[in-house]
Amino acid sequence: MRNTTPRHRKAADQTRARKELLFVLPFVIVLTFWAGLRFSEPVTRVAMMSASLALSQGTVETIKNNLQESTTAEAETAAIPEEAKTEEPTEAVQTVSAKLTDTPKDILDMMEAEKAKYDTGEKAGSTIEKQYGKDNATNVYQNVTVRNTTSSHSIDIQTSLEKKATLQIADKTKPTVLIFHTHTTECYELLNMGWYTKSYLTRVDDPKKNMVRVGDAICEQLEKAGIGYIHDTEIHDAKYTGAYDRSRETITKIMAENPTIQVVIDVHRDAIMQSDGTRVKPTAEIDGKKAAQIMIIAGCEDGKVTNFPRWEENLTFALQLQQTAETKYPGLMRPILFSARKYNMDVTPCSVLLEMGSDSNTLEEAVYSGRLIGTALAELLEKYIT
Repeated sequence: MRNTTPRHRKAADQTRARKELLFVLPFVIVLTFWAGLRFSEPVTRVAMMSASLALSQGTVETIKNNLQESTTAEAETAAIPEEAKTEEPTEAVQTVSAKLTDTPKDILDMMEAEKAKYDTGEKAGSTIEKQYGKDNATNVYQNVTVRNTTSSHSIDIQTSLEKKATLQIADKTKPTVLIFHTHTTECYELLNMGWYTKSYLTRVDDPKKNMVRVGDAICEQLEKAGIGYIHDTEIHDAKYTGAYDRSRETITKIMAENPTIQVVIDVHRDAIMQSDGTRVKPTAEIDGKKAAQIMIIAGCEDGKVTNFPRWEENLTFALQLQQTAETKYPGLMRPILFSARKYNMDVTPCSVLLEMGSDSNTLEEAVYSGRLIGTALAELLEKYIT
């Protein structure tokens, strides 16, 4: 929580205020509390003003700030689900109240440190920004776009949207969403320089820089909405081959232990490179801040892809998430990629894969997008609470 109490008072005022406060504060608190219960909020303010007439200005301000801090702390504590309250708040709880557009301080610090690499780095290629939308879609309905790459399936966005997703949430505080990462070590640039260096790494184990960090951003917004979640941070791609088999083992175990989970989301980032080596970063401006565009992948049975009998239900959920996010934050979403793939999306009828920008987006942009899609997901889930 950000401390907004004035820090630059004169020492004499502080000493005098503390002495007067120790003597008078009990009477002020009792009077104010009694007035708040007996009458209305305006009367409470009158009681506070009357009691303050005999005090110095420094003491009045001290009392006022103490009461304001106490009220704010109580309100924020009450907003946290009972199961999430601990004696030592986790980092996720501490950052829940941040504005969506705020950049975490540690990311700002990493960005500053990264500047030195570009001063001495050797250029490997250029980076360009692109915003994907209707021109990149095969199907469009209102603000929902889809790129259908299947050979056997047509798609009717309106009809699919009008269906209900296979969701029925009786208690949203219980684990409802599972966030995990098949390609956990995928990472991002730190600076937007218009070019990338030969030393740029596309995969790192550090959870503050890879997909775990983006998953954390999504979970922050679920927590803020009081929706129960599990964020699995295990690295499944220490060896790239077999990563999906390993992540399936993980999510199967977690779901067996938590039968209330209904939504399963595999959080990745894309990689887009042109033939000349130019890398593309899908970007949109949301509320005056750059965000990494997000692409939902929705699969289906087609050709060699089998044993995915409920893929149409997955598609309905994907379309509703796309519509919710694009309505709240126009331009955030790339067209849904509807293709003959499964990617473990058969584990629930509300499973999708998210591509959070590309390897040329910045970590700052990706974390911002995580907060945005987390907010949209929470809004969608609220519609299915019984």
